[in-house]
Amino acid sequence: MRNLETYDVKHQNPRPIQSVTYLRNYEATDLWKKRTLLVAARRETSEIAQLKNCTHRSQPLFIGAVVLALSSLMGIWWLYKLVKKWQKIELKKKFFKRNGGLLLQQELLAAEGWVQKTKIYSSKGLEVATDRFNVNRILGQGGQGTVYKGMLADGRIVAVKKSMVVDEGKLEEFINEVVVLSQINHRNVVKLLGCCLETEVPLLVYEFISNGNLYKYIHDRNEDFLLSWEMRLRIAIEVAGALSYLHSATSIPIYHRDIKSTNILLDEKYRAKVSDFGSSRSISIDQTHLTTLVQGTFGYLDPEYFQSSQFTEKSDVCSFGVVLVELISGQKPIFSVSQTETRSLATHFIMLMEDNRLSDVLDARVKEGCQNEEVISVANLAKRCLNLNGKNRPTMREVTSELERIIGLSQQELNIQENCKISKNTMDDASNDWDAVSTSITGDFDTGRTPSSDGEPLINITTC
Repeated sequence: MRNLETYDVKHQNPRPIQSVTYLRNYEATDLWKKRTLLVAARRETSEIAQLKNCTHRSQPLFIGAVVLALSSLMGIWWLYKLVKKWQKIELKKKFFKRNGGLLLQQELLAAEGWVQKTKIYSSKGLEVATDRFNVNRILGQGGQGTVYKGMLADGRIVAVKKSMVVDEGKLEEFINEVVVLSQINHRNVVKLLGCCLETEVPLLVYEFISNGNLYKYIHDRNEDFLLSWEMRLRIAIEVAGALSYLHSATSIPIYHRDIKSTNILLDEKYRAKVSDFGSSRSISIDQTHLTTLVQGTFGYLDPEYFQSSQFTEKSDVCSFGVVLVELISGQKPIFSVSQTETRSLATHFIMLMEDNRLSDVLDARVKEGCQNEEVISVANLAKRCLNLNGKNRPTMREVTSELERIIGLSQQELNIQENCKISKNTMDDASNDWDAVSTSITGDFDTGRTPSSDGEPLINITTC
């Protein structure tokens, strides 16, 4: 069918008139497009709605997954901490057993009355007491270990000694010594309060001594405090008494093996306290010596022990003799003569004593305040203590008796001098009173009056 043309009357422009079939096809196509767009829009809307629904549904799942992951992590962390805590407890048990804790407990339970004297501390408690062994808490360091200042939970101030190395073969001896030292109750010996065996090396807990060691008061020049001769002599007697007690008054004799001025502490009243028993050994009563590796401090070592490795009670006597010479001279046990030469104080002192030159070694700080007889007696005693042959040295009991005798004689002389002064003052006062009475009587006769007419007569005359 051919197309018909028609004319737009208004514009007079011819406009083709499409056929009916074409118009119908065009309308169908347009309708199909609309439907397609509508279906697509509906599908898109449905997908968006489904996506939203999926999102809303997945949020709880996501949160649940996160919570599960966090819970798993926390569980793993808690399990890790639990395992570490268990390992730590097992390690403490291992150290406690290896360090002889079970043996110590048996010893303490078997020893009636000792349980209250010796305490086994926990490692955690001592870590808290010393602020995890802070370097600022260090009181002193030596060959045996480091000493820290600490405060226990009950407020007591203590000194905690952390040893460097402990020979596993000597642990049984160490425990025995802890038990023995716990028995010591002497006013001039630092008290052992207890120990801790949960660490790799045992920790010892001692009473805290406030004024430091004797060494610094002898050798460090301090103008604010002078260690007088009387104080030095008293300290010597206290140390000698403590050593005599250890050697002969305890149930088992104890050799200190490291007597020196740094191991003599002074409390708040400057009373001597013997400390540091890390090298000490206890022996049976029937033993006369102890064979060990040479251990000690140069300048204080017994020459006989150095040569034979046999330590006896006389070895402690020799070391004490060096401390006596320190108190007399104020010099260090090893001192420098020149930049290249050092000399032993003990050898130097003996040479001066043999040449009768004691005054050359006497500390200038105490020359004016001491009596010559006292100094000479103490110097002779020190010379006897330093005898190269240990058999010729006195025992610590004899040393203590001699020092007490010296200070006793000195006290007697002081008392005699004091009594003489008192007697002289009394006689002077009596003489002055008699002169006053005589003057009064003379004055009464001069004035023509009867002396003391209103009171009692000066002299009562009794007639029979």
